[in-house]
Parts: sequence; C-alpha cells; structure tokens
Amino acid sequence: MYRFLKISLTILVVWFVGHTAYVIVDGLTDEGKTADIAVILGNKVNEDGTLSPRLERRLECGLQLYLKGRAKKLLVSGGLGKEGFLEGSKMKDFLVLQGVPDTAIIVDNHGDNTLAAVKNTLRLKDSLNFRSVLVVSQYFHLTRTKMLFRKQHFNALSGVSPKYFELRDAYALLREFVAYYTE
Repeated sequence: MYRFLKISLTILVVWFVGHTAYVIVDGLTDEGKTADIAVILGNKVNEDGTLSPRLERRLECGLQLYLKGRAKKLLVSGGLGKEGFLEGSKMKDFLVLQGVPDTAIIVDNHGDNTLAAVKNTLRLKDSLNFRSVLVVSQYFHLTRTKMLFRKQHFNALSGVSPKYFELRDAYALLREFVAYYTE
C-alpha cells in the first residue's frame, strides 16, 4: 500500500510540474498574432470603484493590442463583483478614458466566470462578425481559457498576458491545475 501511494504521489507531482511548466510557457508566449477582437477577462474592482492592479494591467495590455492594430475591437467581460460594481462597465470606463472609441468596445457584464465569458463571447460571434480572438488575462489563466474556447469548437485564438506577477500566482497556478481538469 505504501509503495502504491508513493508511486501515485510521484505521478501526481510529475503531472503537476509538467502541466504547470506548460501553462507558464504558454501563458507568457505572445505569438504576435492579430485578431478581429480581443477579449479582456475581468477581475476585481476595489470597494472604492478603482480597478485592482491586476485588472488595470489586463486593460493596458488589451489597449496596446488595440493601439498596435492587433485587435479591431475590444470585448470586456466580467460580472457583478461582491464589491457592487459591474466589472465590464468599469473596464469600459477605463478604456474610454484612454481614448478608445465607445464603438470599439463591447461590454459583457455577465461573464461571471471563465466559462460564462467564453460562451457569452461566442454568442456574439455572428452579430459582431469576428472569426478570430486574442484572449487577455494573467499568464496562468490563458491555457484553460483557450481550452474552453476549443471545447466550444472555436480554434482561431491566441493569448496575451500582461507582464504582471504577484506572490498569489503560486496559488493561482495550483487552482488552474485543478480547474483545467474539472471544467
């Protein structure tokens, strides 16, 4: 029994390390692709209505994709946070203040989680007439997000992450490992 547990634990650790290494490399690799639309995934809006640094960096990353012509439109997706703010609306406000035309921003305030954001994005595919997507989120989140798009039979996608790192990324990598195989 002890030997079985030891082998099982070794397999789990090797699997986790390999998966995590792939997620890190995949998430930090920007292939330089262009797309019809960049989907910027939401994150925490603070109690005072300001954006968390993580969310602000995602928006700055999406803004650069738009300004460099790598994305024709920006879709901001988030839900109603426990702080009482609609993430998508706050994200749009930020982008408009940076000079992005209102007509270039689509708001999804029902992207309460990653799967909802993916499904909501794809529901808009025909009306927005897009065939390719750049996903913008933290590096550890991109592999799972792209997998969820592929599960919905949408493959014309790439990911870009801001160069923003926190100590809590270690927890996020563990969470993403579990979420990848349970979603």
